Amino acid sequence: QTLSYWNGPSSRGTVMADATNARSLILETAMVSPKVLSTKLGEWDRKQAPTAHLTESQRDSFMDLTAHAQTRPLPIQLPLDDGGFVQRTALHSLGAGLGSGEEDAVLRGFSSLQMEEDKIENAQKFFSWFNKVESMIEEEEESCYRVQSERLSQHRAECESVLGDVCSALDHLQELQKQYIFVSTKTNALHEACEHLLQEQTKLVNAAESIHNKLSYFTELERITTKLNSPAMSVTSDSFVPMLSRIDECVAYINSHPDFAECDVYLARFRQCLSKALNLIKTYVVNLLQQASQQVQPKGKDTQGPSDNAFTLYYGKFRTNAPRVKLLMEQIEERIDRSPEYQQLLNDCHQCYFNQRQLLLGPSVQTAVTEMAGHHLRDHCALVRSGCAFMVHVCQDEHQLFAHFFSRKTPKLDVLLEGLCNSLYDVLRPLIIHIQHLETLSELCSILRVEMLEEHVQNNPEELRAFETVARQMLEDVQERLVYRAHIYIQTDIQSYNPAPGDLAYPDKLEMMERIALSLKEEEAQRRSETGSVSSTSSGKDQETFTDVPLANDTPNQTYTNGQVKNDESIELPAKPRSELDMANHNVSLSPADIHGMWYPTVRRTLVCLSKLYRCVDRTIFQGLSQEALAACVQSLIVASVSIAKLKTQMDGQLFLIKHLLILREQITPFHAEFAIKEMALDFSTVKSAAFGLLHNRSKLFTFSTNNALLEFLLQGAPQVVEHYVDSKREVDRQLKHTCEDFIQHVGKGFVAPLTDFINKANVIVNMNKEDSGPKVSLRQQPFAGAETVHELMTQTYKNIKSQLPVIIKSMALYLANKDTEFILFKPIKMNVQTSFQQLHDIVVENYPEEDQQIIACPSADQVHLLMAVPS
Repeated sequence: QTLSYWNGPSSRGTVMADATNARSLILETAMVSPKVLSTKLGEWDRKQAPTAHLTESQRDSFMDLTAHAQTRPLPIQLPLDDGGFVQRTALHSLGAGLGSGEEDAVLRGFSSLQMEEDKIENAQKFFSWFNKVESMIEEEEESCYRVQSERLSQHRAECESVLGDVCSALDHLQELQKQYIFVSTKTNALHEACEHLLQEQTKLVNAAESIHNKLSYFTELERITTKLNSPAMSVTSDSFVPMLSRIDECVAYINSHPDFAECDVYLARFRQCLSKALNLIKTYVVNLLQQASQQVQPKGKDTQGPSDNAFTLYYGKFRTNAPRVKLLMEQIEERIDRSPEYQQLLNDCHQCYFNQRQLLLGPSVQTAVTEMAGHHLRDHCALVRSGCAFMVHVCQDEHQLFAHFFSRKTPKLDVLLEGLCNSLYDVLRPLIIHIQHLETLSELCSILRVEMLEEHVQNNPEELRAFETVARQMLEDVQERLVYRAHIYIQTDIQSYNPAPGDLAYPDKLEMMERIALSLKEEEAQRRSETGSVSSTSSGKDQETFTDVPLANDTPNQTYTNGQVKNDESIELPAKPRSELDMANHNVSLSPADIHGMWYPTVRRTLVCLSKLYRCVDRTIFQGLSQEALAACVQSLIVASVSIAKLKTQMDGQLFLIKHLLILREQITPFHAEFAIKEMALDFSTVKSAAFGLLHNRSKLFTFSTNNALLEFLLQGAPQVVEHYVDSKREVDRQLKHTCEDFIQHVGKGFVAPLTDFINKANVIVNMNKEDSGPKVSLRQQPFAGAETVHELMTQTYKNIKSQLPVIIKSMALYLANKDTEFILFKPIKMNVQTSFQQLHDIVVENYPEEDQQIIACPSADQVHLLMAVPS
């Protein structure tokens, strides 16, 4: 129980607390005397107010410990003596439990305590002996601490001695610091006084220098005035430019300090000096330029032309004087922002320079242009090209000469050059407005736009700015004249064209050209056979075209390339794709109609006119003229096709129109422009209805209300502006489609006209029989529908096709000369014929017995297909 008590959690905490208190109590006890300790120990367990009060469980535990401690042996330090019960008992117990060796050790312990003779007879002696033993034990235990304490006392004494020495040294150092602070304060005061004196000295020196600098701008006036008044003063001297800079500095300084005394007076005098210096420069430059002009200017009234090397002399003399003038002009140009006097001087120098150049170049340029106009009297293109090249050189030379005199550009130079270029413009304009030929006008446009503006001006835009202005003005005049002449040309040569008999000789001249080509081909083959070179050359000449045949009306200057005539009216167009209707095989020979010389004149003229206008005028202007030209050309082709149909056959007129519409559509494809224009028109359709309303409501003419008839007429009867687009390219396609449809219908009708009449009549009777009302009518009993009659009709149609088909195929090949186009155009004709025979076959099968069907002998679809087959 006692052990479980000491091991329990609650008792363990209590015991720990008691152990702590006991430890602190032992420490306090160690510091008091033995008597006090004994007294306090006696107070622990007293009955009244015990110092260490114990609970019942603690008392039980103490009693258990006491009972356990009774069996412990006595300490070996107790003296072994015969006297006394305790000693004898102890010795007896020791003698009984120890051997002889251990017994000697106990005796030695008592002897060490000097208790061999003492006897412990009672508790008082025991406590006395116990105190003595404790004192000895304490002294032995504290001996090391006492030695350490004495040693620490010695060290403490030594530290106190060192501390005293340190305090004494600190006192001395503090005294030295006070003395140092005193000396440093006095030294700093001396330094501050010296610095103050130096600052005052510097301030006075700066004030003196400032006064001197400020006065120098004013005292400079007398020295500058003396120099300017000196007869030996020259603008080319080395001191002139520095003096000019000094005047600028003085003027700028006085302007920045208007509060100085007499600043206005000095400013006025400095400006006088500046004006005088600038007048010297102006006089020098003007005299130099005038002298150069007088040296170059021809004597008398004769004007020297370019053939006399006048321009080389003009530029050479002026260029020799340029370095002296440019040195002064650079100084003036650098000072333009400082004073308006410099700008005025520069303007005066520019004006003098341009006056002298105008005086020299004006008559000479005018003479040169006049001579060129006389030399190229009938060649306007050469005149424009040479005149523009001449003015380009003049502009470039003038810019280079101006750069030798001045560094900064001025618009006055362009004014001078523009005046010189106007000399050329004044000569060319009367010639331009009288040119009649489109070729000349288009070539002039090409010269001005391509050669001059795009090549020369774009490569050197700065120097040719004035020439560009005049060139563009000439180009606009040429374009205006070209548009006017093109409009007149369309009206007179296309719209109002009166064809000659040879122009309408179709297909005679095509057949003639074909015969000529065949004869030439035979001659060529015969000549090759004679020379034995037929086999070696036949592979390269598989097919001959009409492009190898010279035309009767061709001039020697005409050449043929890919079916196009290259002459003065050649049409230079880019490569173009062929449409579905006119897509040709590369190995198919061309028709004579494909040659430019064989085209109808209005087609050739229209394409020539458009090719001239395309690269010369703006897109919007070209669209308007192209629409007008194409509309006039199509109308002239329609008129010509009607005339050919009257002279020959309707098929010739239609093939003529188809071929030329194909040519026209093909040739306008490369023009990357819209052939549609927007036209504005007034729609007067509402005026009529508004007028009827006014007449109907005459009684309301003077009513003062919203129903006034006159007011309604004005509001509702106003004509409206209507916009509509006219597309000439679509008009060509529409006319081509309409002509092809007419041709297909005409040829198909010529093939099966009797058959078509019979089918129409038979359908009427068949439809009547399908109706419920009325008696039935037998088709085979009709006079026109007998089996033999139908057979004769079939035979006539068959013969008609056999006889007309080769003629039509030959005509199509002669006009079109394109297998693909012929196939596309002939395909619907063939389908119409097959459809007619199929309708006849259906009627015969439905309305005739087998005997009549055998008599009629209606051909099958395969037979009709073979009948309409075109030989390759």
